[in-house]
Amino acid sequence: MPLLIMNRQGYSGENVSPRNISIGISGIGSPTNGLSEEDEFDLKMELAKTEDEIQTLRQVLLAKEKYAMDIRRQLGTGPFSEIKQNLSKGWQEVQTSNAYLTASATLEDISQSNVYKRTQESISNAGQMTSAALSTVGVAITRRLGDMRALPLPSPPRPSLGHSISVPAMSMRLIANSAWGGRVW
Repeated sequence: MPLLIMNRQGYSGENVSPRNISIGISGIGSPTNGLSEEDEFDLKMELAKTEDEIQTLRQVLLAKEKYAMDIRRQLGTGPFSEIKQNLSKGWQEVQTSNAYLTASATLEDISQSNVYKRTQESISNAGQMTSAALSTVGVAITRRLGDMRALPLPSPPRPSLGHSISVPAMSMRLIANSAWGGRVW
C-alpha cells in the first residue's frame, strides 16, 4: 500500500515535496520491513525533522507565554483579574438572557401581589412574637438563677460514729428477728 507524504512547508521554510513510498502491511495491520532502505531513511529523516520542529515550537510557545505574562504584569492584570473579568462578563450575559429576564419579571409580579405582602407581614409578626417570647423566657431564667445564687448553700451532713454503727446493728436485729420467729436478742 503506497504512503503519500503530503506537500508541506517545514518550520524552517523549505518545501517538502510529496513522495510515494510503498509500505507492506502484514495480516494484523502493522508495517513490515517491505520498505526500501532509501524510503526508510527518508521517513526517519522526516520524522526527526518533524520532532525537532515540534520541540522548537514548544520552546517558542513557552517564550511567548512568558512574554504575555510579563505584559499582563506590567498592565496590572493577572490570572485573578482575568477570572474576575470572565465572571463579570458571564454574569452580564446571564442578566441579559431571556430566561433571567422572564424570571425577574415573574418575581417582581409576585413581590407586588397582595398574597405575598400578607405572607411577609405574617412572617414578620410571627418573628417578633417569637423574639418577645424568647426574651421573656430568658429574663425568667436569669431571675431564677439570681434567686438561687442568693440562697445559702446547705452544709453537708456529718457522719457520726454512733449513727454509722447503729444502722448496721439495727439491720442485723431485723434480719435475725424475721429469721428466728420474731425473737429479739
